[in-house]
Amino acid sequence: MDSQACQFEITPSSGVPIYRQIVDQVLAMVAGGQLAAGDFLPSVRQVARAADVNPMTVSKAYGLLEAEGVVARMRGQGMCVTAAANTGPLAERKQQVQELLLPAIHRARLLGLSDKQLRAVFDVLLKDHSP
Repeated sequence: MDSQACQFEITPSSGVPIYRQIVDQVLAMVAGGQLAAGDFLPSVRQVARAADVNPMTVSKAYGLLEAEGVVARMRGQGMCVTAAANTGPLAERKQQVQELLLPAIHRARLLGLSDKQLRAVFDVLLKDHSP
């Protein structure tokens, strides 16, 4: 994947720290196959500029990904995705998604949404973000 094509969706008001949003999205892209071994992430400056965030925030995210073995620093080239073995089994990936959805379901309940209304919201989001 071209590093230019790798875009992050940053939501400052989500309550999730921006560096964590970047880490989570890279992990999801690797697990989902959108990023493969040998692909380069966009530079810290590119991400910071595009997302209008502090470069240190992006650097922190990349450092955590490097510490987890998801990416490796290639001198003069940037951060390269390591072997796709980091994707994990399907059950583990489903567990990660469940952990993300549980707070959203709780919030939906607090907002008074029924199961049917919540499914409708989810269906729209799935449709809008289909490959």
